[in-house]
Amino acid sequence: MPSVFAIAEKVIQNPQTALFAAFGSFAMLVLVDFSGPPRSRFVAYVLLACVGAANIVIGTLCSRNAWLAAAAMAVVGFVILFSAVINGYFAAAGTSALLTFILPVTIAAPMSAVPARLEGWALAAGAAILSHMVLWPPRQRAGLRNDAAQACRALADLADPSLPRDRTADAAREAVAGFRRRFLVTPHRPTGPTGPTAAVAALVDELDWLLSFLVPRAGSPELCRDENAEAMAATVSVLRASAARLEGVGEQPDLRRLDDAREAVARALVRKIQDLPSLPDVEALLAALEPAFRVRTSSYSARQVAGYALLASGAPAPGFDDLDDAAGSDRAARPARAAIQATEQLAVEHAGGRSVWFQNSVRGAAGLAIAVFIAQKAGLQHAFWVVLGTLSVLRSNALSTGWSILSALAGTAVGILLGAAIVIAIGTHETVLWGVLPVALLIAAYAPRAISFAAGQAGFTVVLFVLFNLIQPTGWKVGLVRIEDVAIGFGVSLGVGLLFWPRGAGSLLRENLASAYGRSADYVVATAHQLVVGHAAARSDDQAQVAAAAVHQLDDAFRQYLTERSAQKVNIESVGTLVAGVARVRRAAQSLSSLGQMMDSDAHLPRAGENLDAEAQAVRSWYVTLGDALVHDATIPPPHIRDLLGRRRLLEAVQQAVAGGDKKTIGPALLLLWGSQHLDNLWRLESHLGRQARSASVTPE
Repeated sequence: MPSVFAIAEKVIQNPQTALFAAFGSFAMLVLVDFSGPPRSRFVAYVLLACVGAANIVIGTLCSRNAWLAAAAMAVVGFVILFSAVINGYFAAAGTSALLTFILPVTIAAPMSAVPARLEGWALAAGAAILSHMVLWPPRQRAGLRNDAAQACRALADLADPSLPRDRTADAAREAVAGFRRRFLVTPHRPTGPTGPTAAVAALVDELDWLLSFLVPRAGSPELCRDENAEAMAATVSVLRASAARLEGVGEQPDLRRLDDAREAVARALVRKIQDLPSLPDVEALLAALEPAFRVRTSSYSARQVAGYALLASGAPAPGFDDLDDAAGSDRAARPARAAIQATEQLAVEHAGGRSVWFQNSVRGAAGLAIAVFIAQKAGLQHAFWVVLGTLSVLRSNALSTGWSILSALAGTAVGILLGAAIVIAIGTHETVLWGVLPVALLIAAYAPRAISFAAGQAGFTVVLFVLFNLIQPTGWKVGLVRIEDVAIGFGVSLGVGLLFWPRGAGSLLRENLASAYGRSADYVVATAHQLVVGHAAARSDDQAQVAAAAVHQLDDAFRQYLTERSAQKVNIESVGTLVAGVARVRRAAQSLSSLGQMMDSDAHLPRAGENLDAEAQAVRSWYVTLGDALVHDATIPPPHIRDLLGRRRLLEAVQQAVAGGDKKTIGPALLLLWGSQHLDNLWRLESHLGRQARSASVTPE
């Protein structure tokens, strides 16, 4: 940054070029740091440079009219902030991109100043990209992929019958929980609309779902022991190969063996049911069928894990068109179109009041627009500091905004004292000021994360002292100007925080939990009905899309809650369990949907499946009631009472269909049975979630 600033100040000798070279360097080198492969990082930096150039032109065009400047700031601010929902690169570049618009729109200048401003930005962007790519480039870190690999390996150990189950069960739970925690605390969530990042994000829920089936209930008899053993051995092999793939080893999962073993379990189960002399007790029969159901579901989930692992490692994954939220083979053949479609879907999902991204984007855009208008109308000497003050402390609730104001003002005051002391000691010795500039920049860039937000403010204030005294020597008075302008910006940010979201993240988390449970339960009802009437007669695409949107909004709200929750006593583990419970309900619906797609369109058993519809409605009613109880702080409902007579009628109808030996009815009957067991698992989940809800405290802040 000092080198670029020196070229602009001493060689080009244009104040506009010098100013944009200095702040452009800070924006490109300090405010953004893209991770990932070198090619992806280079493309991201180049695109950010192009966006910055466009922002400078538009900002300069609007800078001479306060109303036009404020309106443009609102539009540009919302677009930049809301685009962060697309993936981590957009989120990471947000502050830097905003700065490239704030600077030109608040420093009024004619359009004739655009070439000089773009020249300074080009110098800054070129030097920054070169520095990022060549000067101490970061090594690519797997991060979440390594956590996912550890979870896959722990689940493989749990599924391996030769290892002690008590020890492997604890290790598997900890590995899966650790992966989810790491995913949730990642500053910029690694979910893009398509591609490897989306596959890594999808593994979070898939591995948790798989964990729930790998721990068998004690004392369950097995109808097809040999086939179950082979399926579990294939599952172990695929999970370990997936772990190796996530760690960068080019091992290929043996999916053919897994598919053959899963089909063998289904055929063996049909034979065993046909050989039963008479229908035993309902619970006894379900207990006998449970191992085969668990093995089949585990093996199918392991196959999904393998697909996500292949996609996450950048390898092709043919035959995985049914993967949720990740780019399948058809999408891979049309990456540009798939990315556009997925981006549009993300925008639609978050275009509502329940979305954290939408609320933050509206608040941020409004706050920045108000700050620009005030700065323009007040005629302040360094008007852009009003907007930067707003940007630096604008948070998602009034409480944290106020705390940031105190920290920032304190840091600025300390910086003014230090800067004034430096300027008074140095006087007009320009050479000494040039020597101090890189040291001050190092501290300003290092302090915010290594020490505190206030320390960063102090360091940045010292940088401003030195910088402006090099451009136009004014001594310590520049500090007084800055604290006046920044204080106005802080006041604007506090007002916007109070106006747009005084409730905090707790209330929004409650609402999103209720919505996600309700929409996921609707998805369960729709997919269960497909098993009764056939996939062609009932579609669940709309419910799937709505449930996905609700779950994504909940994910964002929970992240916001984790970063902003107050010091009140909150059982965060219970809250996390409730959030994870939504994923299990939605994943059950997806599994029911996959069963429905396996059913022959001409062969279904509507009378045998009447109880399945009724049980799905009962499950939905409980989860909707749970959501209402969370929103209104009401009594958590007990698990619903199952219709045992209806279940027995279902089992009798299934056994009659299987005993008849008609191939057209055996398949639908078996699918109805598996569907009933999925609903049974959701019923068992109710008591667990009820306990967690009673121990959690998701209260407004």
